[in-house]
Amino acid sequence: MSTGSSNDIGGGTGLGDDRAGDDDAAGAQRVALVTGAGSGIGRATALALAEAGWALVLAGRRREPLLETAAAAAGLGTALVVPTDVTRPGSVDALFAAVRERYGRLDLLFNNAGVAALSAPPEQLAYEQWRTVVDTNLTGAFLCAQGAYRLMMEQDPQGGRIINNGSVSAQTPRPNSVAYTATKHAITGLTRSLALDGRRHGIACGQIDIGNAATELTERMRTGSLQADGRIAVEPTMDVADVARTVVHMASLPLSANIPFVTVMATAMPLLGRG
Repeated sequence: MSTGSSNDIGGGTGLGDDRAGDDDAAGAQRVALVTGAGSGIGRATALALAEAGWALVLAGRRREPLLETAAAAAGLGTALVVPTDVTRPGSVDALFAAVRERYGRLDLLFNNAGVAALSAPPEQLAYEQWRTVVDTNLTGAFLCAQGAYRLMMEQDPQGGRIINNGSVSAQTPRPNSVAYTATKHAITGLTRSLALDGRRHGIACGQIDIGNAATELTERMRTGSLQADGRIAVEPTMDVADVARTVVHMASLPLSANIPFVTVMATAMPLLGRG
């Protein structure tokens, strides 16, 4: 989730000016920006990308979790921490200005930042909750994709890749998830449009739909989740590392190849039998 307000990339942090690694070494590396990089899927994916040799830009609402991710990646490559509010155009502009200044280019955006509303039937969902989910999951994803698109168009060599985190809710809803599900269906439209419009600039766009990865956000599932038939059932989860490996595979393809949509889910979760 990336919903804070700080754009500061300086200050004393124990990692210099929030950077780790050697500037000269970064020149030969591919550069990946991960939003929501302070925890869960974002952190796991950032670390997997670093292990695969990517230089990192870590964006998220709070500085401290981002610094923890950067520290975990220390020794694997370079990292730039940029606290960012993806719902604010000015904050996103500052993020991409920092990427341009630090690396001069961007090869991958993993558009991962997101938030879920409290579980509620449609008639009970507060307008403020709806707006928070839409502003973060949809508008935030668009603003980051737009920033990446502009940089990838201008850089030499031109092009790059955007991977959107869609969620299995982009395919099948859970009960009482109208805001989250609506935004994830919208992400599918965003992915298709970016993939089409990016062709002429060498920009590939794909989407990963993730089901029941074991992260902080799925801890509540240990006591059971509401099913479509009204039952409460404990659902299987999978290792978040399996998600990270899939993103790295998508990112490793040449720009002449693209995986537009892929689903990675716990094998026994009830997605295929929902309803």
